[in-house]
Amino acid sequence: MRTRGWASTPAVVAMTLACGLTLALAYLNKARCAGAPFDELGRSLIFDRIKDSSVCYSDIQYLWIGRDIDNHVFPYLDGAISSAGHLTGGTVEYPVLSGLLMWLGAIGAHNDAQFLLHSALILVPFGVATAWMLGRLAGPPALLWSLGPPLVLYAFHNWELPVVAAATAATFVVVYYQRIPLRLRAVGAAVLLAVGLCLKIYPGIFLLPLIAYVFTGGLRGQELPPGVTGRFDPKGALAVAGAAVATTVAINLPFAVLGFDGWRASFTFQSAREADITTNSVWYWGIRPLFGSADGPDSAYAQFVSIASPLLIAATFALALWLGYTRYLREGTYPWVVVSAAMLCGFLLLHKVHSPQYTLWLIPFLVLIRVPRWTIVGYLVADLAIGVGVFRYFHALSTGSNVPAWELVVQFGVWGRAALLVVLFVVFLRARPRWEDRITADPRGPGATPNQALATTATG
Repeated sequence: MRTRGWASTPAVVAMTLACGLTLALAYLNKARCAGAPFDELGRSLIFDRIKDSSVCYSDIQYLWIGRDIDNHVFPYLDGAISSAGHLTGGTVEYPVLSGLLMWLGAIGAHNDAQFLLHSALILVPFGVATAWMLGRLAGPPALLWSLGPPLVLYAFHNWELPVVAAATAATFVVVYYQRIPLRLRAVGAAVLLAVGLCLKIYPGIFLLPLIAYVFTGGLRGQELPPGVTGRFDPKGALAVAGAAVATTVAINLPFAVLGFDGWRASFTFQSAREADITTNSVWYWGIRPLFGSADGPDSAYAQFVSIASPLLIAATFALALWLGYTRYLREGTYPWVVVSAAMLCGFLLLHKVHSPQYTLWLIPFLVLIRVPRWTIVGYLVADLAIGVGVFRYFHALSTGSNVPAWELVVQFGVWGRAALLVVLFVVFLRARPRWEDRITADPRGPGATPNQALATTATG
């Protein structure tokens, strides 16, 4: 294989600096909801007054209270979940690495404004690193990340930036460092995806297409290690899977051993969460009305969603993996990145929760993969309707004014986004990564031996 030039360093630096400026704007946007005076728990009094009407709500500021973050309790070790579904003793509803970040952000903080600031300072490097990697791989299209509205709306809405950085870094390692044998690159990517899984779960789904890519020998099957006979590399695939499992176990085991109830409670909380008005999902807006009265975790609606959602998500995963396989049969390369993107679309469409900040998960794929511009513009418009409309809708519900108008905006966002996720599922599986014209198969063709192909790799 040969690697042609990537985006120039000055251009990548400029895109990274632009991301830094956008992150500053994102912080100022959320900080409008924070500041003195505070109540006795350190909550900004202005937060509850304007968080919805001014669209400056953030989970970071909200969760200062209710998870023992304000008491600086180390997460999970003494935690549990009550019979009513309330988390106690420092347990939070996210995997352990996100809990650690939340605890770190609270160090030295005595109110929600300080917690928001400290958390933002922790998160900024991950957003900037993502900008740098996307800029290096994709060039100018990376400005969609660095300057796009989603970063302003959601950079500090929750703790998404580290998990997006981990998922992006996994792709970066496999694609950019072509001098390193595929097995080693893929094992490194598997470790990064496992770290992402321990932050917010979703990068774990990308392990399956990565394993398939390694199993089939990488680009046109020409990255098989020396000594491997035949067309496939089962040992490499097992090494990738093993690295991911080992990393996940190593990160979670201390928490599971020292505080099993608190560690398990985070998973119990998420599995029991209902697809209610706060979830922005097609289940609430499309399926719930069919069940009439649908309140409570034991309702027919809740039971239906708890079964149908994971089954349909699994079906979309299987379909994406199979369509990737048929493309491998035609082209000789398993398209692991586009399959990963399609799987994410299936997850976002059919999961019972679709929080606004999940858009940050999708943006790197819209940068890295060649898709029609209208799909990007359309998705951003629908996302803006959700990102702004849902909070204005909550404000309207609390005041009793303009409820139908804002509900219409929210439904436009929910259904517009859903339709575009279906379109993107199909488009991704037919599309090609932007770096494809930079990495070419060995000029001697498929007959070249693996070590010959690796020997001709140029600098990246």
